[in-house]
Amino acid sequence: MRKIANPAAFKDLVGQELGVSDWADITQERINTFAEATGDFQWIHIDAARAAAALPTKSTIAHGFLTLSMAAGLPVFEVESLSNAINYGCNKVRFTNMVPVGSRVRLRQTLKEAEDVKGGGIRTIVESTVEIEGAERPAMVAEQIVIYYA
Repeated sequence: MRKIANPAAFKDLVGQELGVSDWADITQERINTFAEATGDFQWIHIDAARAAAALPTKSTIAHGFLTLSMAAGLPVFEVESLSNAINYGCNKVRFTNMVPVGSRVRLRQTLKEAEDVKGGGIRTIVESTVEIEGAERPAMVAEQIVIYYA
C-alpha cells in the first residue's frame, strides 16, 4: 500500500495513480446485509432463483450503492501524518456494469486534483474505479472528494 507523508504531499501527486486495492469477494451474505441496512430488497439482489431465470448474469447482482460504499473499505493508500479526513461527496458516479454474486472486485484510484481549503486542509478529487475480476468494463467509476487535515 502506498504511503503518503501528509495531506500537503497530495499536491505533488496530481495526475498519478495512487494505487490498487486487494480483491474483495462479493458474497450473497454481503449483498443481503446491504439490503437489510438500506431496505433495498429488489429481487435482482436477493432472489437467486428469479435472478437465475431473468438476468443475463444468471445470478443475483450487488447493489450499485454497495459497490460505491465498498470504495471506502478497499484501501489503496495511507496518509501518515493525518488528524482526520472528511468524505465531502462525489462529483459524479456511474454504475457501468453489473456485479454478479460470486465475483471479486478491487478499487483503482487516480488523483485528479488537490488544493488548499480554508482551515488548513487539502481537498482531493480522486477518480475511483471499481474493477470486476475478468471483466472488460468496470463496475463503477466515480469522482470522490475527500478533505484531509494534518
